[in-house]
Amino acid sequence: MEKYKCFISYGQQAIDEEDIQTVIDTLRSSNLTQGPKIAEFEQVIANYVGAKYAVAFCNGTAALHGACYAAGIGEGDEVITSPITFAASANCIRYVGGTVVFADIDAETYNIDINQIRAKITEKTRAIIPVDFTGQPADMDEVMAIAKEHNLVVIEDGAHSLGAEYKGLKIGTQADMTMFSFHPVKPITTAEGGIIVTDNEDYYNKLLKFRSHGIEQTSYAKEQGSWYYEMTDLGFNYRMTDLQAALGISQINKIDTFLQRRRDIAAMYTESLQKFEGIKVPQQLEETKSGWHLYMIQLEGINRKQVFEEMRAANIGVHVHYIPVYWHPYYQQLGYKKGLCPVAEKWYEKALTLPIHPQLSNEEVAFVINKLKSFMRIN
Repeated sequence: MEKYKCFISYGQQAIDEEDIQTVIDTLRSSNLTQGPKIAEFEQVIANYVGAKYAVAFCNGTAALHGACYAAGIGEGDEVITSPITFAASANCIRYVGGTVVFADIDAETYNIDINQIRAKITEKTRAIIPVDFTGQPADMDEVMAIAKEHNLVVIEDGAHSLGAEYKGLKIGTQADMTMFSFHPVKPITTAEGGIIVTDNEDYYNKLLKFRSHGIEQTSYAKEQGSWYYEMTDLGFNYRMTDLQAALGISQINKIDTFLQRRRDIAAMYTESLQKFEGIKVPQQLEETKSGWHLYMIQLEGINRKQVFEEMRAANIGVHVHYIPVYWHPYYQQLGYKKGLCPVAEKWYEKALTLPIHPQLSNEEVAFVINKLKSFMRIN
């Protein structure tokens, strides 16, 4: 079998000498953590998406945990989210004692189905966590309308969608709180990291406290002196380091270039594969611009596992994102059953992720396309 000369990963960070030097400069500074780079990075992200506030965390999961805390979700509260996402989108609800309610996906966009959200609302529903799966924005006008009607909090899981656009606006200002992830395969990276952006000052203050042990300077503490602090709630040590923030500040300067490259690759895939029998290319919601964190096709009339293994054998790092969350043993033990979201399950059985990231060359893209077509013809 013909193999590519090196392994083509589905995702990969794009680090240059400027990024490296920025981190080195911070290493040589007096602050490796809890220093000035954190606030600088937060302001840069807030400005980029058009939000008033941003609070950085050590990773995206911690950021989602913080958002659920700030929203006041607790025991007995139900939160609606999608089953086609990384487990963290649901786990954050469990961390604060809430109940996860999975709503099925739209067959075309792969994002949460608006009608399914409406069908899942009960008197116990407290919040909605829509996921911008693959980088494509969820239908946020509809989500926010439902939330307003039922007095719900909306926490947008934008782990995939920094820089994506919904009706001409960057993701980050539509929901009550929006989380972005900075894992190496995401739009920009801080190695590990996450952030919550919001326009709500109360949420902002709660997030600040939550990420740092639940400690804050109360009025009494101010009377005692600048050295005095009080722990007013049970928080966590979810702080980002200055090293991470420095890398993020450098990376955000390149995000438009990164996104354009992702969109160019997506266009190449779509043009080459959209009329090829047995392959369904992803569809886009009107008036949106995906960040194309992932490019996912569906395979019709062929064994997905065979395709996966053949592509991997050719040094092509195809992947599958994701197993429906409630299929995981932990959720099965909580009583969730297969068959809960039939559209999501049918989609998952056919889904395949193709490589897409800014470092990918046109030669590599062409090899992926030709190898996939060749395999589909033979079988």
